[in-house]
Amino acid sequence: MQALIYRLEGNIQESLELFQSCAVLNPQNADNLKQVARSLFLLGKHKAAVEVYNEAAKLNQKDWEICHNLGVCYMYLKHFNKAKDQLHSALQLNRHDLTYIMLGKIHLLEGELEKAIDIYKKAVEFSPENTELLTTLGLLYLQLGIYQKAFEHLGNALTFDPSNYKAILAAGSMMQTHGDFDVALTKYRVVAYSVPESPPLWNNIGMCFFGKKKYVAAISCLKRANYLAPFDWKILYNLGLVHLTMQQYASAFHFLSAAINFQPKMGELYMLLAIALTNLEDVENASRAYAEAVALDQSNPLVNLNYAVLLYNQGEKKKALAQYQEMEKKVTLLKGSSSLDFDPEMVEMAQKMGAALQVGEALVWTKPVKDPKARHRTTSANRSSSLQQPLGSSQALGQAMSSAAGFGETTQLPAGAGGPSQFAKPPSLPLEPEADPAEAIRPEVQEQRETQKSSLAPE
Repeated sequence: MQALIYRLEGNIQESLELFQSCAVLNPQNADNLKQVARSLFLLGKHKAAVEVYNEAAKLNQKDWEICHNLGVCYMYLKHFNKAKDQLHSALQLNRHDLTYIMLGKIHLLEGELEKAIDIYKKAVEFSPENTELLTTLGLLYLQLGIYQKAFEHLGNALTFDPSNYKAILAAGSMMQTHGDFDVALTKYRVVAYSVPESPPLWNNIGMCFFGKKKYVAAISCLKRANYLAPFDWKILYNLGLVHLTMQQYASAFHFLSAAINFQPKMGELYMLLAIALTNLEDVENASRAYAEAVALDQSNPLVNLNYAVLLYNQGEKKKALAQYQEMEKKVTLLKGSSSLDFDPEMVEMAQKMGAALQVGEALVWTKPVKDPKARHRTTSANRSSSLQQPLGSSQALGQAMSSAAGFGETTQLPAGAGGPSQFAKPPSLPLEPEADPAEAIRPEVQEQRETQKSSLAPE
């Protein structure tokens, strides 16, 4: 009893010593060993905890808690196959919501989104009134773009718990995705009472204002989100995007460079950085950024189109033609894989580019870069590339960086202007501070003891 009190007070080491004394006095008691292993787990000694749990399992082979906690320990040790085996064993012995949640997180950690959805569907069938499971499943469907099922599960979650801020935030994100910015802001206002210091909340609010073309308000909200989560690359992405829209290229360069430091494998970031550098008249580094974007992004034709525009304006028509042909290949593949509606701005720019390369005529948009207005025109497709809608439009701009399902953690994908809004894009900001799926993909930085307490099965 004293050991349990110590643990509740946070004195884990003292509780461990007392539990070890109990285990020495009665080594055949599996419960004593379970308590020793739990204390070791809370101290971050996962390997030692696994050894003790295995000893306890020899004394009681049909205890679901031992299997569950072994699975959690293996998950933290990144032995995912062993973790899944133990969690499946726990479910065979006794089905619990917590076991389903941990199993789903492991699949998310491995990037197996479809398998995670199957696990959460089984969990919802077992516990249809669990709002956490319903919300998580809704967010996963939202990440896949299956809005009907996402809305259904989020609606069920709100039916059982009308104050569930995660579900409200996700629903607001869906409305924001479809351009209902005022309705989304109404939802976010409700969430602000529950979690006023949520970075994803302020990110989404900022992108709502962006969609309404209230850029100063958007920057204010995004700066607050950045203050609350300075290492979140998605917020930095959004700030760079808004500054590009406002033609504040130096500020855009600052935020996009910071985002690249945290997400160096994302081609769209390099493309936006190249746009900023082009407008800052640093063509050499802009070309390098475009080259990196082309190497990293194998599906977005906007990257090649924007690069072709830059090369053409620099008089390198052969290289521009090569990029244009690569863009055509990507567009053909996208048309073959699904029915896409390409953005009119992208189509117009591509037609002008094609005419210029074939005929060699000097079009209006190819004026020297020294002319600010001409420079703005030549890079309009570029700036919009981060979104799948033109950068100045109010149509789904908030989508781009507003959070859609994402599990950062939560995550919808950023749309890019001037391009098909359906190709693969990087996830926009998470919909809630730490949705479970997001935690699985990108665990939130917090004290280890708290995280572990919530994931272990109750003793």
